[in-house]
Amino acid sequence: MKQVVQNYKSGELAVLDVPVPGCKPGGVLVRSAYSLISTGTELMKVSEAGMSMLGKARSRPDQVAKVMQSVATNGVPATYRKVMGKLDSYTPLGYSLCGVVEQVGAGIDDVKVGDLVACAGNEHALHAELNWVPKNLYTPVPDGLAPRHAAFGTVGSIAMQGVRQGEPQLGEVALVIGLGLIGQLVVQLLAAAGVRVVGADPDPTRCELAERLGAVACGDPSSAVVETAVAELTDGHGVDQVYLAAGGGSNQPVELAARLCRDRGRVVDIGKCRLDLPWNAYYEKELDVRFSRSYGPGRYDPEYELEGRDYPIGYVRWTERRNLACFLDLVARGRVDVEPLVSHVADFDDAVETYRRLKDGELKAVAVLFRYPEQAAEAAEGEAAAPSVAVPAVRRGGGAPAPARAAKSPVRLAFVGAGNYATSMLLPHLARREGVELSTVVTTTALSAANAQRKFGFAEATTDLDAVLGDKSVDAVFVVTRHSSHAELTRKALLAGKTVFVEKPLALTEDELAGVLAAVEESGNDRIQVGFNRRFAPLLQEAKERFGVRTGPASLRYLVNAGQLQHGSWYLRQGTEGSRFEGEGGHFVDTASWLLDADPVSVYAVATSGSDDLQVVLRYPDGSTAAISYVTTGAPGFPKETLDLLADGKVLKLDDFVRASVYGRKRWVSSRLPKARDKGQNAELAAFIKAVRTGGPMPVPLESLVATTAATLAVRSALASGEPVTLERTR
Repeated sequence: MKQVVQNYKSGELAVLDVPVPGCKPGGVLVRSAYSLISTGTELMKVSEAGMSMLGKARSRPDQVAKVMQSVATNGVPATYRKVMGKLDSYTPLGYSLCGVVEQVGAGIDDVKVGDLVACAGNEHALHAELNWVPKNLYTPVPDGLAPRHAAFGTVGSIAMQGVRQGEPQLGEVALVIGLGLIGQLVVQLLAAAGVRVVGADPDPTRCELAERLGAVACGDPSSAVVETAVAELTDGHGVDQVYLAAGGGSNQPVELAARLCRDRGRVVDIGKCRLDLPWNAYYEKELDVRFSRSYGPGRYDPEYELEGRDYPIGYVRWTERRNLACFLDLVARGRVDVEPLVSHVADFDDAVETYRRLKDGELKAVAVLFRYPEQAAEAAEGEAAAPSVAVPAVRRGGGAPAPARAAKSPVRLAFVGAGNYATSMLLPHLARREGVELSTVVTTTALSAANAQRKFGFAEATTDLDAVLGDKSVDAVFVVTRHSSHAELTRKALLAGKTVFVEKPLALTEDELAGVLAAVEESGNDRIQVGFNRRFAPLLQEAKERFGVRTGPASLRYLVNAGQLQHGSWYLRQGTEGSRFEGEGGHFVDTASWLLDADPVSVYAVATSGSDDLQVVLRYPDGSTAAISYVTTGAPGFPKETLDLLADGKVLKLDDFVRASVYGRKRWVSSRLPKARDKGQNAELAAFIKAVRTGGPMPVPLESLVATTAATLAVRSALASGEPVTLERTR
């Protein structure tokens, strides 16, 4: 097998052929799928190896002390031979990986051959094709978690142990100094624990990334940004905790910690930085300085790590292994997002070149993964091994069809949710529409329901959802709540026999989508409309008609200049509300599919490093393609949505729902619309109300809504795998 090694004397890095480790009792043999380069710890080792002997001695005074002790005990010649022999040997690199169990040793009964596990340890989770890993240094990977994400398990445990040492509590404010790999994870863990976080790092790109991942504010430690943010968040008292996740020889981090920490605050050292504590500053505030020991209790204890002797949970709640499992669970549930941290994925065979690029600064990275030959081979096997996502079939039960209503009978509507979109884009159209009665508004807070009732004339306002679903006089229910509740509320309304208008997205996971379709099958009620309004925009409908029937494959380009969200926006809560693209990407997938008159058969996606920008490519049955550029880093003054469709010697062009044009034998250009762009909400609502009143077909077939939702969700899988994802229709 192959393994990455380094000669500490010469600094040489190599990928060597070495024997396969034996599968000893008390552990498992694991074939690596992905291993993670710790761009802090490992690059420090690589840099040290390139130093002169004097430089090595200065960087490791602890080792120099051991050498001097050996000289006193064994003499200079024996010590010299011992030191040179140790330096002039190959040492391993790596300590965080994910792989597949290939062999199970005696005494192991919690995993079996073929199971996916995350592994830890600088002697057991190495950059190597195969590793023997003892029981307390691996844990099974939760279902659905991508191997490349599970490879973050060890560094996640390091960050988690640091946070545990800080003992954060709800509502506290923390400062994270150093926003490298560990610092970024600390930010997310603190945010998930209900702590407001300020970050400090001289790299503006890392500061921006931390803010997207949950920090309130970040900036250069030498600027006024950090101190101003701390003062505003703490009323001038200072932060409750400081986490030192920086490296290097500067004493600035510990000095900044003392200046910005409150009286009797906690300072936790996670990284390896200089700790020349300014005595007066730490004494006068009586600061509590704590150290975080790697992955957690059990680290450096051979009985725990090598012999598998666990600590009783009643006495030691969070050990190395339990931290590892906890972190993977948070990632699997979306409470921590590691994908934005992945700067580069390199083939394992290119390890030496990858380290060189990192050391020379040619490759700027937060996290780098090695992908092993087995993964590459599976990707190269073709469609048989290509990732795929099932598009669930729509099965309708035996429920009765929706009855037609009397022409003069008003359509009675209930709204679940009355937030900004509902009150600005939907209710103004419905409140003035003849033949519509706004029956009931349901919100979780009484005041918001009362406000909507007063402003739009609802007959009733309540917080009791079940009462509304049980009201037989209500014809249709609008679900306009936060994304995480859409699928469950839609499912309940369908089972109650209501026609449902649900704002996008219909679902945030494949399981949620399956739950909605199970309700359709159980109830026989398939009357759903998802708020994909752009296909109803009059300007785009006219442009499609002018373009005419298409005979050959088309190329479609859709640029979405989405822009940055304000800090604190609930759209940024990816752990509970899904990513931004999962939340609104269905708009653009639906528009492309409507223009191409088909549903996509595959999805490919790639993310721009350090941002939320995505490039999504959809392929359609006739060979047509749609490229959606979803960009958050563009200029706010540039139009939000521009679209071009090219086929059969013709071009359709849409400029942000203000002007459209078609180029062919004849050129057609629409008149420019006023500033209030019509993106189709009014026409969409008219079509929905007509379907409710007449009992006729819904404006968009359910099969199309499901296909669009499945394609939008498949973007996540495509990003994780780095390959096109096939959308397989189930029967």
